[in-house]
Amino acid sequence: MHRNFRMIIFYLKGMVIAKKSIKLITILVFALLPFIAIASNGGENDENKEFNASELINDHIGDSHEFHIADWNGHPISFYLPVILWTNNGLSVFSSSKFHHDNSGEHVVEVNGQEFVRHHEVIYYADKYETLNEEEKGAFNFEARPLDFSITKLVFSMLMSAIIIFLLFSAVARSYKKNNKAPKGLAGFMEPLITFVRDDIAIPNIGEKKYAKYMPYLLTIFFFIWINNLIGLIPFFPFSSNLTGNIFFTFVLSFITFLITSFSGNKDYWKHILTPPVPKALYPIMVPIEIIGIFTKPFALMIRLFANITAGHIIILSLISLIFIFKSVFIAPVSGAFVLFMSVLEMLVAALQAYVFTLLSALFIGQAVADHDHAHDEHDHEISDAEDVRGDFI
Repeated sequence: MHRNFRMIIFYLKGMVIAKKSIKLITILVFALLPFIAIASNGGENDENKEFNASELINDHIGDSHEFHIADWNGHPISFYLPVILWTNNGLSVFSSSKFHHDNSGEHVVEVNGQEFVRHHEVIYYADKYETLNEEEKGAFNFEARPLDFSITKLVFSMLMSAIIIFLLFSAVARSYKKNNKAPKGLAGFMEPLITFVRDDIAIPNIGEKKYAKYMPYLLTIFFFIWINNLIGLIPFFPFSSNLTGNIFFTFVLSFITFLITSFSGNKDYWKHILTPPVPKALYPIMVPIEIIGIFTKPFALMIRLFANITAGHIIILSLISLIFIFKSVFIAPVSGAFVLFMSVLEMLVAALQAYVFTLLSALFIGQAVADHDHAHDEHDHEISDAEDVRGDFI
């Protein structure tokens, strides 16, 4: 009863916050619509510059060595990030401003006696870049490019979200030390979320006896994914990144879940995979299927988070691009209304995808650590209870 009451209070608080957020988004969207319309009308007079929706979307959902904030009198305003390269001559560190916003491989930057160019956010040696054709240009051509350890836009957002989580939970910890009564303020908002991850995700899927040591990981990925999803919805610096919509980021998260699941697996888990409970004649079919299943689970985690977050960003940017494509002030309110609807929907998706990733991670871990004999006993107990009920009925 006490738990249900706390969840009701949490839902009410969430509704109030959502209502305020919707009002804020509404004000921001409709306040910016006139400026968007003016910008689109201004583009009609510039015959040499044609709006490219595909380029806009790809620039947003991709990574970058700088934050593009705005354009002022034809000059871009950006927040430049450090470029850190390990080259043939050792470490080279410089500001991304040296590229002068060039991303086509034309502007050459000279640092420590070496020349570099940037093409589609990939930095190459200038002399080797000239010998490449379009098929050879790519992030995995390590012979033509140095190792890039730069603080890019996605790395910046990841570090920022880690700092936010650290400050958030540090403030909650200090609140609990000072207040021995019912939590209030930030702690009052965070406690239902933490107990939700514990009571509705960890314990049901991993078990009451084994869930505790996996709680730090489950809480970390839940808040880490959720906060980064929300950061991607805020369309201005220092936010506006698409970290959780990056396939490499989701791969690392799912790979960590894969490692935890594999190293936590008990003998019953591996016995079920290597010697499944089927006739031995079916082993040549079932064993490869079970082994493939080990890798398809984290693969599904990776694709699900990547696809859902990226799709939301593409839809919102496509709706905004309609204003520039049609070059009409009348399309702005219609586009803005759909952008508002999608923004509110993406706020729900941001929390939902964090929940789904955490839930499936807990489910996979729970399958690996489950005690087969215990599960069998519970099944026998359920059958026994059913027989008792049937006997009483008869």
